[in-house]
Amino acid sequence: MFRQTISTPSRAIGSSLRLAAQRQVARPQFYRAPAAATGAIALRPRFYSSEAETKEGEVKDASATEANDAEAALKKQLEAKDAEARDWKDKYLRSVADFRNLQERTAREMKSTRDFAIQKFAKDLVDSVDNFDRALTMVPNEKLNAEEKNEDIRDLVNLYEGLKMTENILMETLKRHGLERFDPHGEKFNPNEHEATFMTPMADKDNNVVILTQQKGFKLNGRVLRPAKVGVVKN
Repeated sequence: MFRQTISTPSRAIGSSLRLAAQRQVARPQFYRAPAAATGAIALRPRFYSSEAETKEGEVKDASATEANDAEAALKKQLEAKDAEARDWKDKYLRSVADFRNLQERTAREMKSTRDFAIQKFAKDLVDSVDNFDRALTMVPNEKLNAEEKNEDIRDLVNLYEGLKMTENILMETLKRHGLERFDPHGEKFNPNEHEATFMTPMADKDNNVVILTQQKGFKLNGRVLRPAKVGVVKN
């Protein structure tokens, strides 16, 4: 009985030592020697599971951080592209507006050039037209309206009619090219179109009215080429 009682703890201790030796061989980094002073088998703490979980958590955190950084970088790139697209759109719209303004300005300048290309020529031509007008006014109305006309009067009337016809044809031709003559007699004085050579009071006339046209005016495509020289009532 005594031998059996003594041998039972010895067998248990030997079994636990063998088990500890086997574990040390299998996983030496996690081995801890048993406490021999108490005669009991020391329990080995299991650290490998917590360390593995910590490493797995660190890997997940690192992956999440990388994903957030990548998302932030993509957002910045997208914002930069949006700003660049808006800038190019603004430049495009400005370029289109400038081009249209240039087209309109060029069209106006071309039209103005066409309309007033003959301005210098027209200024030289109006003197010849004035000579026609002066020649026609030199023929007295009583000779033109005389009931009995001798040979000289008939020749004068024929000359007058020929000059008048020539003048009409000339004025129609000039009108087709934008050159027109105007006579402001009886109209209100307009300093933009008329040049007053004298002023005189007249009780039976309204103030600032043209009573005499000394020289008729001309317009080229609506612009005054030469103002009319007139006499004006100044009451």
